[in-house]
Amino acid sequence: MLKFALLGALNYQPMSGYDLKQFTDRSISNFWHAELSQIYLTLKSIEKEGLIESNTVPQSGRPDRRVYNITPAGRQALHEWLREPFTSIDQYKDTLLLKLFYSASLDRETILAQLRIQRGLHQKLVDTFQSETVDLISQTTERAPHLHKDALLWDATRRFGEQTELVYLRWLDETIQLVEDNF
Repeated sequence: MLKFALLGALNYQPMSGYDLKQFTDRSISNFWHAELSQIYLTLKSIEKEGLIESNTVPQSGRPDRRVYNITPAGRQALHEWLREPFTSIDQYKDTLLLKLFYSASLDRETILAQLRIQRGLHQKLVDTFQSETVDLISQTTERAPHLHKDALLWDATRRFGEQTELVYLRWLDETIQLVEDNF
């Protein structure tokens, strides 16, 4: 799937591997993420497939930069993938849930500490979705009004992230109360 995440990003504009990492971190990280090393490996692979091409851009005082462009074959592959129905549910992994499932042997304060740390982290995500992400979408559409339809769908995925995190916060609050009352 990273292949199509990168093709989707390159469909907007040419980018370096580093630019792609920044783009994914600011745009799709609430539902898809990748390490920089994965991005570079995938770029190499899809360039071999002829879905992207790259050129080297010299920089003064820095190493040359490799910039990737989507090819017509890459656009076609992306659009074919976008048209394919997705007929399954992705498997979900959550380390906190795994730890919590087996934590009954721990003392109350240790469990509560873990839950409260996670609550703080999830609250930061909600704050990001409600401020920085909204601002980024707004600024992008102000600079590029032709991306209005894209922005509607970007905001739909932002709202999913926000709502998911709000549910997670509610669950954390309930679980903290459960542990406080029963351990």
